[in-house]
Amino acid sequence: MVLTIQRLGHRGDGVADGPTYVPRSLPGEVVTGDVVGDRLAEPKIVTPSVDRVAAPCAQFRRCGGCALQHASDAFVANWKAGVVRDVLARAGLAAKIAGVETSPPGSRRRAALAGRKTKKGAQVGFQMRGSDQIVPIPDCRVLHPDLVAVLPALERLTRLAAPRGAEVTLHVTQSPAGVDLAVDGARAFDRDVMVALAPFGADFARITWNGEPALQQTPPWQPMGRARPVPPPGAFLQATVEGEAALIGAVRQALDGAKAVVDLFSGCGTFTFPVAEGAAVTAYEGDRALIEALAQGARGATGLKPIETRVRDLFRDPLTPEELRGFDAAIIDPPRAGAEAQVTEMARANLARIAFVSCNPATFARDAAILTAAGWRMGAILVVDQFRWSPHIELAATFERP
Repeated sequence: MVLTIQRLGHRGDGVADGPTYVPRSLPGEVVTGDVVGDRLAEPKIVTPSVDRVAAPCAQFRRCGGCALQHASDAFVANWKAGVVRDVLARAGLAAKIAGVETSPPGSRRRAALAGRKTKKGAQVGFQMRGSDQIVPIPDCRVLHPDLVAVLPALERLTRLAAPRGAEVTLHVTQSPAGVDLAVDGARAFDRDVMVALAPFGADFARITWNGEPALQQTPPWQPMGRARPVPPPGAFLQATVEGEAALIGAVRQALDGAKAVVDLFSGCGTFTFPVAEGAAVTAYEGDRALIEALAQGARGATGLKPIETRVRDLFRDPLTPEELRGFDAAIIDPPRAGAEAQVTEMARANLARIAFVSCNPATFARDAAILTAAGWRMGAILVVDQFRWSPHIELAATFERP
């Protein structure tokens, strides 16, 4: 069958009439191949797009870690900005794009890899898209070099950790103190495992085994402003240093001049600590381990305004307008589900500005519509591409009362 690609879907696949989904294709391209169901899995490009480039990774066609290595950086940036505009337009909002910040290759500092024991050793890498097959990634163009360097150690550890016929998940995070590793789905931790793990202290700052501490050479701290919190194993962290810096810059600009700030869904303090250089901050987070890491980082930092920490489930128990009365500005950085309940309360609050960070344009559009319906004015949106060559999109925007 011969098809012409009309557009890209939100997962990065080309979409032809039908709709038929075609991976590794671009708008305007003519492709041919066998269609099974609604997919043409192995397209042959008959007429390539001017935006097509040679994929830098030899594993691109097989590996599920990337979806857009065949597209130029300019095309991907424009496409992601277009996705944000389209999603907001469907919510009745006109979006002005302030720019697109794209992280460089080799900058991803956290990832969840799959590991499986084999007869000859072990496989570690990303899973093939739509399959449980693991694709080794010895020359990965996405991961930080520190994470690529520990791949051989991860293979050795997988031989120890993986139960027969099962897979382990290896959460790796780069830190200045060394790589932090959290292993999930591993065999039971016993004395034999404890002894066998000892040599891995040369490769990892900390190892957590099925949620339990197993080995630590040095605390894997993360730089956040003037603080050095130690996140709990597998904790959320902005994917790249460059992407984090872009988001922090947007938040700081949004809150310029604020004196009392509330940080909602604060995590370990990604925005708390930079903002606390000029304003008192009260941080709210539902995960106690994250807020304890933030508090620990605050105790060890100097030159900051007062920081207070609160454990609170903002989905079930959002802050009310009365509770927000003591703040002149807010930061909100919710998970992918967004923060409908909390935003509904914020819309009625006596805040002057809101710095809104989101990792999901769809839920951001829903929440932004709540604010604009209540009279808030949405500023230009900064699109941040931390997950290079993937369809994932993050953004930051400022909301002000007229």
